[in-house]
Amino acid sequence: MNITALTVPGFRGLICRKIAATISSTALQTWRKFVIPEALADGYVSYYGGSAQEPAQYRYSNGSTVSIAGLDKITKIMSSEYDMVYIQEATEVTEDDWEALTTRLRNWTISYQQMIADCNPAQPTHWLKVRCDQGRTRLMDTTHEDNPVLFDDDGEVTELGRDYIAKLDQLTGVRYQRLRLGRWSAAEGVIYEEFGDVHCLDAIPAPPGSYLDPFGVPKHWRRYWAVDFGYVNPFVLQCWAEDEDGRLYLYRELYHSKQTVDQHAKRILAVVAPEGEWIEPKPSSLVVDHDAEGRAVLERELGIGTTAAHKSVLEGIDAVMARLRVQGDGRPRLFLLRNCVVDIDLELQDSGRPVSTIEEMPGYVWADNHKDEPAKADDHGCDALRYMVCERDMGVRVLYRSIQV
Repeated sequence: MNITALTVPGFRGLICRKIAATISSTALQTWRKFVIPEALADGYVSYYGGSAQEPAQYRYSNGSTVSIAGLDKITKIMSSEYDMVYIQEATEVTEDDWEALTTRLRNWTISYQQMIADCNPAQPTHWLKVRCDQGRTRLMDTTHEDNPVLFDDDGEVTELGRDYIAKLDQLTGVRYQRLRLGRWSAAEGVIYEEFGDVHCLDAIPAPPGSYLDPFGVPKHWRRYWAVDFGYVNPFVLQCWAEDEDGRLYLYRELYHSKQTVDQHAKRILAVVAPEGEWIEPKPSSLVVDHDAEGRAVLERELGIGTTAAHKSVLEGIDAVMARLRVQGDGRPRLFLLRNCVVDIDLELQDSGRPVSTIEEMPGYVWADNHKDEPAKADDHGCDALRYMVCERDMGVRVLYRSIQV
């Protein structure tokens, strides 16, 4: 893309990823550090921060541009035309996103119009792999051994690659198959087999005319929070909303390791009460793991009482499975927003571990493939999700609502 922009005046390119907030710490780090540093230093390329009329972009002195955008704000992209589009981590995007972007390839400053993407492998049934298997998109398989930064010509790991490859070699199961070996593998013994794209939304489908809070959730919807404590492993705080038909939506998530409970509490308060006043409804329940010290700190910092989570794992999994099933109206009863994580934990991301509950779900498996308990690895968001569904669907509260209906 950079070579084309340098050699063809008026070329228009686009670098994008599903969530705009993740681009700066990923694609743009590589772009600035390894691709255009000389052009920036010489003044041949300059950065423009964007406006209501134009996206953020790198401007070349010959009139070419390379824009930067997230597909969570795809309306800004749909008003533009490009010669070349690059999608980073393409398994994050939907096929609708992909096809929408192909309609933007019509600038015709160069003799061909091209979409390029990269990604870590996902499950073999992922729409992008299926598209490639059908011959509609060309797949070029690569492994870490192909990267001269990580391995030399003799196939030996380099000094720079040693620590990174050592991290990946510690992965297990499907994550090792995908992130270390580069295989499109399915996890064996997946617990939530029905989980897929139908459960992942880009935005809350608010009813027309709803009075929305600043985060796009109707203000009258009941809220719940669920927490799974952790320090070395990630601490997870999930914010859920319930619509009039009892569907649950995960619309915000803290998913971060190596911070204390009081730090997490301060972070969530900075979002929901930035100047000391809440800008969204407080949760009617704050259901948490059975950690007495963590509960005490959370209650003190948030000023909200907590409820101990229902800990029957198999009952909870059954309850989640029931919500994941698509009902007669064509919709399930549980949804997760793709862009709900407040801050991406870059250390977790660099080590190949999940950085959200959505990323956990495909790898949440039965221990040793025996369907009596889940494997205790990368399950922290799934635990919090289970606490939430149990709080909503099990016990006196459900009986009371059934009587009212």
